[in-house]
Amino acid sequence: MPAKGIKKVVLAYSGGLDTSVILRWLQSEYRCEVVTFTADLGQGEELEPARRKAEMLGVKEIYIEDLREPFVRDFVFPMFRANAVYEGIYLLGTSIARPLIAQRQIEIAEQTAADAVAHGATGKGNDQVRFELAYYALKPDIKVVAPWREWDLTSRAKLLAFAEQHQIPIAKDKRGEAPFSVDANLLHSSSEGKLLEDPATEPEEIVYQRTIRPEDAPDRPALISIDFEHGDPVAIDGQRLSPASLLAKLNEYGRANGIGRVDLVENRFVGMKSRGVYETPGGTVLLAAHRGMESITLDREAAHLKDQLMPRYAELIYNGFWFAPERRMLQALIDESQKSVTGRVRVKLYKGNATVIGRESPNSLYSTRVVTFEEDEGAYDQSDAEGFIKLNALRLRLGAVAGRRGGTL
Repeated sequence: MPAKGIKKVVLAYSGGLDTSVILRWLQSEYRCEVVTFTADLGQGEELEPARRKAEMLGVKEIYIEDLREPFVRDFVFPMFRANAVYEGIYLLGTSIARPLIAQRQIEIAEQTAADAVAHGATGKGNDQVRFELAYYALKPDIKVVAPWREWDLTSRAKLLAFAEQHQIPIAKDKRGEAPFSVDANLLHSSSEGKLLEDPATEPEEIVYQRTIRPEDAPDRPALISIDFEHGDPVAIDGQRLSPASLLAKLNEYGRANGIGRVDLVENRFVGMKSRGVYETPGGTVLLAAHRGMESITLDREAAHLKDQLMPRYAELIYNGFWFAPERRMLQALIDESQKSVTGRVRVKLYKGNATVIGRESPNSLYSTRVVTFEEDEGAYDQSDAEGFIKLNALRLRLGAVAGRRGGTL
């Protein structure tokens, strides 16, 4: 049942069917004032129609904000410093967008004296958790309205009927069953549901929006260089770019070369498995380049420790704990590791692959003089390896002797 006492609510609003229905439902069920907030995270859609629809539905306070730069600078780049990948394949494109939207909602709630926030995430998905954990971390006493957990509009047909009853404009492509749902931002696009629900069936080509087929990519590779400073990319082919502009440029390269397609079945935080098709063209190139830069600038044990911690860090982001103290602690460790991650990486892009072909850094730990197969002029005494090996073999030898129940070293 609707909570009592809510006078004003800030709604995360896209202008689409679901959130437009939610807007009117909040007005009628809660009889409260609704403030709409629409974030431009680089989803590639025109946002002014959302303003016009909100105005038509009687909203007086409408926030539409371009958050592409803070999204990439303050959320995407810190995550990529960790090389975060969920379950070995997912680059967390949807997950990393939610804390920024939630953070801005809370800020707007405080600016407008709203006592509640609302989102359009369903009761089956991860986003409800991500939004609400962020809300409560930032404003513990905030009231949260999650219509999908309250109303009886449990199908698209019911949503359409509600929209028509309340004279809510419906885009023509929403009349009837949509083939799948899409979420997009500057880092990625994700497609789920409907024709993608059978994990045994290959996705149709219409699902892919951000990349061409690898088979259709150019027959000649594209070669690019990416400059890093303290773990963050700052330039492509020597041209310095803002965070959002740099990621957009990498998206162009990735798209043209069929890079970044993923078809996966993942484990949702709420307990079920789901199948999705994700496209992360620029992020896939960036991950390969960043790991290439780290390969010559990170100490071995520091690099291995990072790799051990990464699954936990990725899981925290996936599950919605961006603002949790443990994520902040891990971020501090990760950022400390990135102080020396500065230099240039060259990457070859070819038919779905991003391959590092060169890396250089003023902080490089790679020594040709030590590693060479030629004369090293005394840089490394190979006889030292004998004692090193024997010390490491000691426990193995003792175990073998004990296993034979007799004998000595």
